[in-house]
Formats: sequence, structure tokens, C-alpha cells
Amino acid sequence: MAAYRVPPAFQRVLRAVKYASLRPQFCVVSCHAQYSTVYDPNEKTFDKILIANRGEIACRVIKTCKKMGIKTVAVHSDVDSSSVHVKMADEAVCVGPAPTSQSYLNMDAIMEAIRQTRAQAVHPGYGFLSENKEFARRLAAEGVAFIGPDTDAIQAMGDKIESKLIAKAAKVNTIPGFDGVVKDAEEAVKIAQQIGYPVMIKASAGGGGKGMRIAWNEEETREGFRFSSQEAASSFGDDRLLIEKYIDNPRHIEIQVLADKHGNALWLNERECSIQRRNQKVVEEAPSTFLDPVTRRAMGEQAVSLAKAVKYSSAGTVEFLVDSKKNFYFLEMNTRLQVEHPITECITGLDLVQQMIRVAKGYKLQHKQEDIPINGWAIESRVYAEDPYKSFGLPSIGRLSQYEEPVNLAGVRVDSGIQEGSDISIYYDPMISKLVTYGSTRAEALRKMEDALDNYVIRGVTHNIPLLREIIVHPRFISGDISTNFLPEVYPEGFKGHLLSTGEQRELLAAAAALYVATQLRSQRFLGPQRVASVPQERSSWELCVELDKGVHMLGVSRSGSSYTVEIDGEKVVASGEWNLASALLPLTINGSHRVLQCLSRNSAGEITLQYLGTSFKVRVLSKLAASLSKHMPEKIPEDTSSILRSPMPGTVVAVSVKPGDTVAEGQEICVIEAMKMQNSMTAAKTAKVKTVHCKAGETVGEGDLLVELE
Repeated sequence: MAAYRVPPAFQRVLRAVKYASLRPQFCVVSCHAQYSTVYDPNEKTFDKILIANRGEIACRVIKTCKKMGIKTVAVHSDVDSSSVHVKMADEAVCVGPAPTSQSYLNMDAIMEAIRQTRAQAVHPGYGFLSENKEFARRLAAEGVAFIGPDTDAIQAMGDKIESKLIAKAAKVNTIPGFDGVVKDAEEAVKIAQQIGYPVMIKASAGGGGKGMRIAWNEEETREGFRFSSQEAASSFGDDRLLIEKYIDNPRHIEIQVLADKHGNALWLNERECSIQRRNQKVVEEAPSTFLDPVTRRAMGEQAVSLAKAVKYSSAGTVEFLVDSKKNFYFLEMNTRLQVEHPITECITGLDLVQQMIRVAKGYKLQHKQEDIPINGWAIESRVYAEDPYKSFGLPSIGRLSQYEEPVNLAGVRVDSGIQEGSDISIYYDPMISKLVTYGSTRAEALRKMEDALDNYVIRGVTHNIPLLREIIVHPRFISGDISTNFLPEVYPEGFKGHLLSTGEQRELLAAAAALYVATQLRSQRFLGPQRVASVPQERSSWELCVELDKGVHMLGVSRSGSSYTVEIDGEKVVASGEWNLASALLPLTINGSHRVLQCLSRNSAGEITLQYLGTSFKVRVLSKLAASLSKHMPEKIPEDTSSILRSPMPGTVVAVSVKPGDTVAEGQEICVIEAMKMQNSMTAAKTAKVKTVHCKAGETVGEGDLLVELE
């Protein structure tokens, strides 16, 4: 048969149908809002925009461009050739191999892509070249619009040292510190002593938590200087550092600003971003529970004052640290679209990407300050491919073998740039998506976030949903008693997952036992004509042994239709549901309460992994006979982890500080692993002599790979 080629016109139709589910899930705006997002077909902007970014932010920009009737161009590295943003765009150009320095930071290749596709404007997203003044300058020289502020504003606000001086001149509250570039580690120690510990060491050209360290003494200052300068050079190509007083136990609250080229500027309320790990945000919300109208207005007016001082035009964010007495201090200004911008869109009804495009074309702002509302409440959870049990989140890599976003739920928005089959690699940020919920009240938004996290299916990589769910149900978070130290204060020994109450443990045991029985019954059913004339009557009761966290529980199970009654320690638990074993989700009603569990794995040995209340629990269900026989099986001897050092995550070995025969002290640095542009020091668990070194600088290692053996 001759090969049939699908006509280009029909290909576009197929693509539109295939990616219909990728349309933006914008939050519903209250009927009391004075305006909503409107796309005026008569307001001409650009014919074609190139997005100089990847992943979810590239997809986010493409969605708005499509609504505005603007054609889009995606750029991508060779490993991103099948990415969602490439498929969504009208055109796509490969700009180099996987490393960011050779692709998404490769200005020459991106400029050539602009010429090749004749794009009239470039949206940089966030990260990469979004705050690079040289990139903005080169675009201007080519007559291509940069959808962001001009080079002077980027220069002024992108340099933390210069921005602090400008903020002072604009009468914006600033943090005490050294207003200059720190030359070396010894000068850093001298400055830190003058300011007084603790201090914050951070990259002058940085952002996103990279190139930042807190130091409480001289040793940490020297170490912080070394790691911060290396991370700054790797992430931004600029290793300059500054030092300022670290405000202990503050809130991180930022103000969204929007300004045009005609001198108009607005503040679009605040975002609470205090839940962080390693200076990177995890959960954000808008508005903040902490601010009163007077403080909100004062922060907003100072943010606008700073924007006007640098003649800012576009969307931008002014970040503040706020202490317990509501004193606020300027932290930095991000001259780009912020990761957490969706929650501002939810409570104001504004499409910030559309506003950026309008401003870049030269239009005036459509609204006045009094038009900006706070309608309802929005919460964003950053879903990462990370292991939350390791330092609140060390990167994980792999392929998404199964992936389902909870967009069928009301008031839920998911901004993502991946799909089932996508790879999470070591080259880029491990973010999977931004999960946003919106409600008329904070309580409603939180309830929807619980449901959304329970219904979010992610298989193939380790993810941080267990941590996210624990945060949003924690009493301190619910009451609004939070700060940037929330995670280390709530989990001083590290995150351990959900701690089951007695009632919750019964629910989990009952669900596992019922699932085991449902699986056994399904395996006994045969399709087609019966081979045996007489079929034994189906059982209706079972005696089982369930192992959970080294505890052994004897259970009695009885079945009536789709309902199972499980007797545990004299207490009865009734679990009912459809028991669809082919579905990723397992919605159940347990003693009258609605629960959504996920069966992550199960095997013929009775080992079942269930995701319950966000956390994965491993249980083992055996018949009474099998349990009595299993006692005779030998146990595996655990590995002595004090004598070996394994990589806790996939990454690249940056440095190896020891060689065979060296003696190392407990806590001494052995090597440094870099993953997703963050450097992590690997230290010795005990004082010993180095037996063997299995890695060297420049090598790529996987999670669990053996790095060093000690005697």
C-alpha cells in the first residue's frame, strides 16, 4: 500500500484537537469584579512572537498568544525537540544541545532563530535570558521588541547592589548591609563581622534562590562565599556577591507591579511567598493573611515609587521581607514575569502576559489603581520532581510513565509544560507544574488544594506532593502563623511524611485489606464458557494479616457487594467504592468520609503501596497461613551507610576533595554534586580513612551511585 501523507491543513486540525486539553484553565472571576480578561481583536499588537524559554512558562505565553491571534515560535534544545511547548507553537527552532549555556542561554543561536522566523517580538519568560540586559540590547538593535522593561531598568534592578542604592534614593525601606561588591572570602568575613551575624550572602545578578547562603559564623561565611560565587557564575555568568543583614524569622511578601511606557504604574496587590526551602518558594498565596489595608497600600506605593524611579515598563515584582511588627524592607526587584503570577491573575482577573504584550507594543494601561480588586483567594503549590524526604526536596529524574492533572475539578488551574511520556532531566529545573486553586474564601481554596493534590497522578519520578499536602493542612499554615523558617521549624528533624493518627491508621489498613480482597476476587473471575461444571460459591469473609511500619495487625474482612467491613482491634471500618483496579485513582468512602487514594504498586506477594493523605505507605497483606509461614524467611541485612557515601540525587560531580589514604573527620566535605544549578556538599558520616574514590570531577552520577568508600 502506498504511504499516505496527511495534508498540512489537516495536520493543524489534528494538532488542535490533540492539544485542546492544554488550553489555559483560567480561574473564574467573581461577578463583582469590575473587569475580566478581554482580548480585543481590533487592538493590533504583533503578528509573531518568539518565546525564548521552555517548559510551563513557554506554554503559558503561547496560550495567551493564541487567544490574541498571535503566531508563536518556540526555541528548544535537542533533548527538548518533543516537548509540549514545541508542539504547541506554530514554529520551532533548535538552538543547541542540552546544556543551557549552549541552548537557552545561547544568544547568537536565539538571535539567528529570530531572523530566520522573522519574529517581531520576544517574550523571555522567567530565568534564562529574561533579565539579561545584553540580550535586550541586541534585540533593540535588530528592531525586535523585548516583552519586558528596557535595558536601563534591567541594568538598574538586575544588579542587587545598584538596585539597593536606587531604592534608598526612592525612599523605599532597605535592609542594612554592605553597598558594594565583595572581593573574596576574607573580605566577606570582615564585612560580616561589621554588620553582625547572621548575614545573607547572595549573588548580585541572581534570583530564584540560586547563589544565596545564610552564614552564622566565620566558617559558614567562607563556605557560603565559595558556593554562592560558584552557583552565581553557573546560573547567571556573574559571580559578584553582596552581603547584608539577615532578618531572622521574616515573611517574604512581594508586590506585583504593572507599568506602561507613558508613566503609568499600578500595584496589583501582594503575594505571600514565605513557605520556602533553600530560599526557593514552595507554596504561595494571594492575598496574604498578614497584611492589613494600610500596610498593603504602603508596600504597594513604595513598589510603584521604585518602578517609576527606573522608568519601568512591563510586569515586574518588588520583593520585601516583613518582620513580626509589619516593618517591611526591600529585598529585590524581578524585572520579569514571576513564577507565581497565576495567583495574582486569579484574584484580579488580569492576564499578565496579555498586559506585557500590550505594554511592549506601546499601549497605555487599561486600568487605574482604584480598579484593582481582591476577589477571593488563590493558592499555588509548586509541584516538583523532587524527593521531599531529602532536605525538603532534592531533584529526581526519570520519565513520566503516567500523568493526569486534576483539571476536571472546579476552581483548579494547572500550568505545566509536560505530558505523559515526558522526561525530567538533570539539565533543567525539576518543576513539573504550578497547581493553583481558587475560591471565594481561603478555606475554600485550601479545601480545593487538598482535593487537587489527592487527585494528581504522577508516576515515574519522585515528587513533592507529600510535602505540599502536609503544608496546607498544618495548623500553623491554616492559622497564617508562617515565616521563611516554617519548614525547618515544623520539621526540625526533616520531613518524614504524614504521621498517622489511630483513626487514620485504621482507615489505611482497611483500604489495603479491601483492595487485596478485591484483587484476589478479580483474579478468580474467568471470561468465556466455564470449564468446570460446578463452581464453588464465592467467599464472603477472610482472615488477613497486614504489616505496616513494622507493626502486625490481624484483620477480619467481610464483603457485601462493593462494600467491605474490616474489623481491626475490635473496631469496625466500612470501606466502599467502585474498586476499579485499572484506574490510577481509588475514590472510597471510609466510615462516611470521602477519600481519594492511589494504588502506586501491588504484587502477588501482597506488597501494596498506597498514597493516602498525600503520603506513600507500604503495606504487606497476607493470608493467615502465609503470615505464619513468612516468619521462617531470612531477613536482608541493611547496608552500613556510615562507611560509604552514595549520591542522594542525580547530578554532576563538581569537585572531589579527597583521595585514597586520606583521613577525614566527621562532617568534612568529601565532594560536591551539582544538580539543577544547585551545589550540594557531600560530607563524611564518621572519622575514617578513605578506602576508594569512585568518582571524579566532571562525571555524571545517578541517585544512589557509590561515590566514596571509607575503611
